[in-house]
Amino acid sequence: MSFINSILKAFVGDKSEKDVKALQGNLNKIKALESTLSNLSHDELRAKTVAFKEKIKQARAEKDAKINALLQEVESIEDIDKREDIYASIDALEKEAYEISEKTLNEILPEAFAVIKETAKRFKENTQITVTATPKDRELSATKSYITIVGDEANWANSWNAAGKEITWDMIHYDVQLIGGMVLHDGKIAEMQTGEGKTLVATLPLYLNALTGNGVHLVTVNDYLAKRDSAWKAPLFEFHGLSVECIDNYQPNTEERRKAYNADITYGTNNEFGFDYLRDNMAHSPDDLVQRKHNFAIVDEVDSVLIDDARTPLIISGPVPQGDRHEFNELKPKIENLVQLQRQLSNGFLTEAKRLVKEGNMKDGGFNLLRAYRSLPKNKALIKFLSEEGIKQLLQKTENQYMQDNNRDMHIIDEALYFVIEEKNNQVELTDNGIKFLSSDTDENFFLLPDIGTEIARIEKQGLDKDKEAEEKEKLFQDFSIKSERIHTLTQLLKAYSLFEKDVEYVIMDNKILIVDEQTGRIMDGRRYSDGLHQAIEAKENVKIEAATQTFATVTLQNYFRMYSKLAGMTGTAVTEAGELWEIYKLDVVEIPTNRPMARKDKEDLIYKTTREKFNAVIEDVTELSKAGRPVLIGTTSVEISELLSRMLKMRGVQHNVLNAKMHKQEAQIVEEAGKPGVVTIATNMAGRGTDIKLTAEVKAAGGLAIVGTERHDSRRVDRQLRGRAGRQGDVGSSQFYVSLEDNLMRLFGSERVAKVMDRMGLKEGEVIQHSMMTKSIERAQKKVEENNFGVRKRLLEYDDVMNAQREVVYKRRRHALHGERLKVDIANMMYDTSELIVETNKAVNDFKNFEFELIRYFSITAPVSQSDFERLSVSELSGKVYKAALEYYMAKTERSAREALPIITNVYEDANNQFERIIVPFTDGLKTLNVVTDLKKAYETQGKQLIADFEKNITLAIVDEAWKKHLRKMDELKQSVQLAVHEQKDPLLIYKFEAYNLFSAMLNGVNKEVISFLFKGDLPQQNAPAIQEARQVKVKENYKTSKDEIPNSDTSAAENREAGQTQQRQVTDTIVREMPKINRNDNVTIKHIMSGKSETMKYKKAENMINSGEWVIVNE
Repeated sequence: MSFINSILKAFVGDKSEKDVKALQGNLNKIKALESTLSNLSHDELRAKTVAFKEKIKQARAEKDAKINALLQEVESIEDIDKREDIYASIDALEKEAYEISEKTLNEILPEAFAVIKETAKRFKENTQITVTATPKDRELSATKSYITIVGDEANWANSWNAAGKEITWDMIHYDVQLIGGMVLHDGKIAEMQTGEGKTLVATLPLYLNALTGNGVHLVTVNDYLAKRDSAWKAPLFEFHGLSVECIDNYQPNTEERRKAYNADITYGTNNEFGFDYLRDNMAHSPDDLVQRKHNFAIVDEVDSVLIDDARTPLIISGPVPQGDRHEFNELKPKIENLVQLQRQLSNGFLTEAKRLVKEGNMKDGGFNLLRAYRSLPKNKALIKFLSEEGIKQLLQKTENQYMQDNNRDMHIIDEALYFVIEEKNNQVELTDNGIKFLSSDTDENFFLLPDIGTEIARIEKQGLDKDKEAEEKEKLFQDFSIKSERIHTLTQLLKAYSLFEKDVEYVIMDNKILIVDEQTGRIMDGRRYSDGLHQAIEAKENVKIEAATQTFATVTLQNYFRMYSKLAGMTGTAVTEAGELWEIYKLDVVEIPTNRPMARKDKEDLIYKTTREKFNAVIEDVTELSKAGRPVLIGTTSVEISELLSRMLKMRGVQHNVLNAKMHKQEAQIVEEAGKPGVVTIATNMAGRGTDIKLTAEVKAAGGLAIVGTERHDSRRVDRQLRGRAGRQGDVGSSQFYVSLEDNLMRLFGSERVAKVMDRMGLKEGEVIQHSMMTKSIERAQKKVEENNFGVRKRLLEYDDVMNAQREVVYKRRRHALHGERLKVDIANMMYDTSELIVETNKAVNDFKNFEFELIRYFSITAPVSQSDFERLSVSELSGKVYKAALEYYMAKTERSAREALPIITNVYEDANNQFERIIVPFTDGLKTLNVVTDLKKAYETQGKQLIADFEKNITLAIVDEAWKKHLRKMDELKQSVQLAVHEQKDPLLIYKFEAYNLFSAMLNGVNKEVISFLFKGDLPQQNAPAIQEARQVKVKENYKTSKDEIPNSDTSAAENREAGQTQQRQVTDTIVREMPKINRNDNVTIKHIMSGKSETMKYKKAENMINSGEWVIVNE
């Protein structure tokens, strides 16, 4: 592949060189402006920012004037259609104004970048900068110690505190950093090596884009970086009158956090930005909103946020009824026994395989070896045996033989096992033997799912009367539901015991299971494995099993960041994932050249046969390097390996520090020590991303920092991050990776060629191979894993895209209701949609009587057409007539309600004893009552119209929120149940899209009908004048929980689909919702079974129980 790439480069040129060359013109302009700006006074330099803002304002002036004129015009227009057209025009004008702003920013870019560079230069060269004090300077001086006011002057010091550390400004932008800033402004990803100053690069596009006043977000991976960077770079922006804030300094839903979002430049973590978006879409007042429109975001460590974290949904959840009911503790002893039996079985197969291979019986030896592998692939004795000459090839040959023709003969291997582990797909599946063992002390069908289709046919053949038959079928569905949940619990426990290891995938701290990030090695607070797996691990480790929760709001980071008008990112490792970043986010990756040539020496991988030989070689190498006075950073892939190496170094008497998920609180101290002569630091990949290890002159003379990687990670990016700790800013250094054939990557995805080469060379214990061909072979194995993970993430995104489309519709409707300005248009659309639905439903069966009934039920109006017109007119003509009549009635009704409420409002407002600002007015539709909070003064001044607007807003929000919560729960259930489609040779994703559309349509129709019904019937209570009382503003603390659900890497593979068919509960209740004509108990109806598709005709009184069970629905035939 590299050969083909080199040929392509010869013909079409290098992409990165072309990208950088295209920016050379702007770079020359910036450099040309430097001498002019250096001659300006401090005040003249600051005046440039005011001039830039004015230029942007003038460029947009025409569009902004038109937008303001239309906003004023729309307030005085009653015609709903005209209002909708004006709102569409406003949206189009806002888009045009945004494009004008972007064009203007591109024009001023060279001068703006030059201004920031000159500012950085002046802060470096002067311990104090004296300027004429502005009101902003005076405001900042109250809280910022580096600004002091003396008369009419403000003194800006060049030293300040950044997240607890005193710093003196000593940086000026290099040429390559200016190029990086241009790339970020263009909405691309800048790949910059370690030590190239990414945080300084970001100051350029942050300043430029903040000039529009629309807000710019700088997104970091943790709150320490957000707080440090915002404090570190703030004076550079504040000097020019721009405001800088960090959302992580304040609590959610507070005035301070709202102020942080209203700042020109806002720093924060990816999680908090996402959670604030969800919280805003659960708010009940515009005053509770904190975020503005999503304008421009720069994501630091963009590959970590948009790739590693992208599949992780942010979830706001709340308690669910009976959420603490589960069978984990009851089933745990059975699984423990099962795993123990399988371990004995696996050891027996391995012993037999060794004997047969020794005797030369390769066929039977391979058969037993494959059984040992599929029963317990992580068995250390098995891994050791596989490193012997020819054994790995024997396993692969046998596996290929049984896998051919779509695993036709694999059942022969599996029939003796209790369960089968598919390590590559991270899946485990119970066999018939396993089910038999688990059922040994209970009913033999205790863990056996009934075949619904067969059982229904059996019941129907018994010739039972209809009521008895319905009862039998209901028992069957209950049995299916209980057993599917039990098997799901069982399988998750099995996964917990066989696939998830303590101190590798998770650690136990404070009696809680905490997930360790496979990419960064850091603990991920608040994140839980999805789908009951986390509860299974809690049961396994005897810690408290947390109760299940219900989702109230959710979004993945992928979809959150795609909402920004412009998105950019920076990292040291993005090129390996360039394809994914372009395909999902349309983000181009540009490699920025280093300021100084790279001096680090990257050696070819050292490949050993066994892990023991590899670790011995690592310890030898580390000991020598430390003695030579070089600091050593040992990179490991898990907590377990870091602790093993620590024990080995202690035995050698080598002093060292350990940095892993358990020691994360000492991170800053350990990193500070890591660059000192002879210091050895063992670290999981925590010491990769964002860790800056600075070296002394003594260390550089000794050869710089030595990176020792003890294993190749699944992802090349993580290895590159580790390498990047050495060689910053042209420093000397070296990197060396140690690999063995027993490593996970090599076992699962390593090329057969590597094992064959080692066998042919007849390598003895302790001997090693080192060659570029071998390193390339390992990188190919990593590419396989990356491609597999990309496929998983892309498929998960397709599932989430369905939810995202629905989320946008619901959240848009909520926003309109919250702000009120476009709510009238939404209500009119709800009226039309409901009119159309009523007409379509009744026209299809030509039922005029029910048509009349539904108009009274929802609109409180009589039919605007006669029966003959109903039969003669088309659906669209009838819908138009119904809509017109309903709208006229509603307008008259709202005017009447306002008139009736006005005397009461007037009495309260004009009463000198009442000092109320906001009042509560009750509305009722005859069944339920809604208390509406309204502004007393506005209600009085608008002759009661404000009260009606608040009534519309309150009822819309209440009904939409309740329906959306229920819908989210159904969508969770649907995502599980559709996996069964794989048994019917259907794509679960297609079924999911189809069913999700039906569910969402039913939800919207239900919301429309409920909102319209209450709006048309809702009125002030008639018996006597309602008691008006003051509405006190009390913040209710909701019992919400924010979390991130971790989805194991290959959960959407075909293996999961197979497993899901046997283990996951198919939730079908309420998946189809239809509004039907009124039916008498003795009427004949046709009902259809949701799962089997079978139809039956019977009297409604017999069908009622079956319909209520949720398994049957009425259909029109």
